[in-house]
Amino acid sequence: MKRIGIFLGITFFLTWTLEFALMANGGLTSSYAIFVLSAVMLMPAISVVATRLITKEGFKDFGLKPHFKGNVRYYLAAWFGPAILIILGALFYFLIFPSQFDPTMSQMADAYAAQGMSLPEGTLFTLFITQLALGIFISPLLNIITTSGEEIGWRGYLLPKLMEMYSPRVSIVISGIIWGLWHAPIIAMGHNYGTGYPTAPWGGILAMVVFCLFVGSFFSYLAIKTKSFLPASIAHGSLNGMAAVSVFVTAGTPSPFIGPLPVGIIGGIGFILTGALCFISIGRQQSQRQE
Repeated sequence: MKRIGIFLGITFFLTWTLEFALMANGGLTSSYAIFVLSAVMLMPAISVVATRLITKEGFKDFGLKPHFKGNVRYYLAAWFGPAILIILGALFYFLIFPSQFDPTMSQMADAYAAQGMSLPEGTLFTLFITQLALGIFISPLLNIITTSGEEIGWRGYLLPKLMEMYSPRVSIVISGIIWGLWHAPIIAMGHNYGTGYPTAPWGGILAMVVFCLFVGSFFSYLAIKTKSFLPASIAHGSLNGMAAVSVFVTAGTPSPFIGPLPVGIIGGIGFILTGALCFISIGRQQSQRQE
């Protein structure tokens, strides 16, 4: 418990210091925002290193070994699973709200035009396909450094430490809640959910915690099965790369709490179901080992 406390103390202090400094200097509209948001993703990994040095724990069982043998299916699920779930969630959303589906991408074209960028015919579709291809095939690797910065901490260190004291299910829930709360300052600044909703910012923070519980269950399942944080990093990279792809074909101003983005309850239905199944599966496997 002492090591968990040190790790969380360092992680939240470093992360929230940077984010509150950003909040005081323009927030997400600041020209420095992208650099700050990228930097804070590295804080959990930095905190793991600091904790291991402070407590003289060393770096055994760091989780860096990929353990590919017998686990290829988990790596494939990590690479392609989030992209598939995001696409399915968006399709489900547009089936329920067909008026918000914009195959002509006219709203996106208007957004470019408002910035003084008049795109030739067909360019927007090419951008959409390019974004889709990059999200599916390249993003898991392209984002591996920043997502490993998080996953070394959450699924590589915190989760195994919690599992030394609690069951896998309880550990997944605790780590998911902590992961969600870690996002609180950027959610308060408007990341993912904006700022104009009635319960801001607490409603957005709560929604992020719920989102992290389900997504964290999926990521934790991958880490537990492979005994490595790497597939969670890959899945996290896929999620980050694909999260906003539905914006290209969205009309109007849908509620981010609903969809079509994966942080909405309908847009994220794939992650909700997958996370629940992973959570159930982990519990059943533990029960079978105890029998």
